[in-house]
Amino acid sequence: MKKLIYVLSVALAIAACSENAPKDYVTFSGKITNQNSDSLIVRSRTFSKKIMVNPDGTFSDTLKVETGNYNVYDGTEGTTIYLKNGFEIHMTIDTKEFDESVAYTGIGAEASNYLAKKALMQEAELSNESMFNLDSAAYKLKTATIIAKFDDLLKNTQNLDSTFIAQQNQQLESFSQYLTQAYSEKMYLNTVLGKGVASPKFVNYENYKGGTTSLDDLKGKYVYIDVWATWCGPCKAEIPFLKEVEEAYQGKNIQFLSISVDRAKDHDTWKQMIEEKELGGIQLFADNDWNSDFVQAYKINGIPRFILIDPAGNIVSSDAPRPSSDELKVLLEELSL
Repeated sequence: MKKLIYVLSVALAIAACSENAPKDYVTFSGKITNQNSDSLIVRSRTFSKKIMVNPDGTFSDTLKVETGNYNVYDGTEGTTIYLKNGFEIHMTIDTKEFDESVAYTGIGAEASNYLAKKALMQEAELSNESMFNLDSAAYKLKTATIIAKFDDLLKNTQNLDSTFIAQQNQQLESFSQYLTQAYSEKMYLNTVLGKGVASPKFVNYENYKGGTTSLDDLKGKYVYIDVWATWCGPCKAEIPFLKEVEEAYQGKNIQFLSISVDRAKDHDTWKQMIEEKELGGIQLFADNDWNSDFVQAYKINGIPRFILIDPAGNIVSSDAPRPSSDELKVLLEELSL
């Protein structure tokens, strides 16, 4: 009998240890309101998993991950989440107010809630274009205030592990550098590439319809230029809006032109996408992709980028509003096309 009791005690001890042992996976569950898809995609550069979403918007799955940031996509929209094996995270979100509504509860949720708040803060700060009109001293003071807000958010968020904090401090330093660079580039656009300045030119870019086209070939008309690439999601998201603008101004004194900065190896993909999406306007393929003189002259470091040039070949806007923006309609109406 003593032997039997001993064996049972050992078995119970082992079971207890197993229950208390750290999980080597993440439990990820949640509820999506107004879902865009029947599934979620959790993805990083080295990881991807599809999680099915029930008709009522609920989901639950386990993920075995390397510690770090992951993107969670519901259809075309996404958010960033911090995952570490052992976490038990529950996410709620309403896709009609995607970034504003996302919230997390459960073990390890603090880091993801921090990332959600940080994303909203970044959007709010970077949408304030007026700060780029400040003089150098005022802008420096403004950016210091912005960085202090992000620093306070990080310091006031509880239960963050040291690896995450170190990562976020490094990103904050990069963000500070970005703000400095952005101001420098904006000053360049407002002066060297300011309104009324002769536009940098492109010469003999391949035309999808045959032959080549140069900027000088289009003198006499306003030219609205879309710099894009087939791999660029935000670029492709602008296509329906661009088609609407093209249709609205058909027959007016304006030429719509798209310049692809795809690499040479993606030349066929460029042609195929033009055909499949029935892209209008003049479709050109840039020589030397990102390294083309035209792209470099306009300081294009991110796409899509839109440029508006007047009939004389002078710049109206070196960083024009996107087709999806109501600001473009206002700008074009001012030109009395």
